[in-house]
Amino acid sequence: MRTQKELAHFGLRLVHQGKVRDLYAWRDELWLVASDRISAFDCILPTPIPGKGKILTQISRGWFSLLASLCPNHALSYDLPAEIPFPEWAGRLTRARPCRPLPIECVVRGYLAGSAWKEYRRSRTVAGISLPAGLREGDSLPEPIFTPTTKAQVGHDLPLSASEAEELLGTALHARVSSLSLELYEAGRRYALERGILVADTKFEFGMQGEELLLIDEVLTPDSSRLWPLSEYHPGGPCPSFDKQFVRDYLEALPWNKQPPAPPLPEEIVAKTQAKYREALQRLFPELGEQV
Repeated sequence: MRTQKELAHFGLRLVHQGKVRDLYAWRDELWLVASDRISAFDCILPTPIPGKGKILTQISRGWFSLLASLCPNHALSYDLPAEIPFPEWAGRLTRARPCRPLPIECVVRGYLAGSAWKEYRRSRTVAGISLPAGLREGDSLPEPIFTPTTKAQVGHDLPLSASEAEELLGTALHARVSSLSLELYEAGRRYALERGILVADTKFEFGMQGEELLLIDEVLTPDSSRLWPLSEYHPGGPCPSFDKQFVRDYLEALPWNKQPPAPPLPEEIVAKTQAKYREALQRLFPELGEQV
């Protein structure tokens, strides 16, 4: 982490340090720098995953380019200006347009997994939407559904009903982002499926720059989505995925109360997790793998 003095010397200011990404202001731009930190159960783990930040940046870069015809995005450039000698940021930097983030997470679900599966078992609904009886964990839904959540600064995001989301956004903007989220999901789902990946669910984030709606943050990465290898897809139980499931499974087996400080990760878990992230990038955007 660069010191405040170093940052100030080059006209940079740290705006926010998140679990994974650090946000800086530079001139009239916002810079997102993706670290190799990894979090689980709302805790940042002491062991990084080497190269993870670069992998996530390149996956989002590919999606921002691919989906730009459906929705403009905040990305301006991925290149470090020559006058700023921070080589460790190369490949993990996104220079972005400043905007006002919307106060919700735009979650789209196409398959029954995670909290959606838990709710379905209780009430045969997902986000209050009634579904057919007899669905199994991992089954595809009759059609993708928009299930917005809060954007929690601390702890877990909480589900929002359509009326609650409308109250936060206004009726017109809510209708716009719900429709656009489903459209983006469908385009991403088709592209990934051709490359042997099922997009089970994902979350999008949007921001406003004046009256323009922008796609922001990260897009369809293993950190923001459940991405399942098609060749290993077997509904009826948990599905293998291109994410930090190795980390979660390891931590679940420990006598840890899921409160900070989190335990370190062994080399084997780090290597397996790194390989999964890298495979997702190579399948989706092999031309960007050279940046990692």
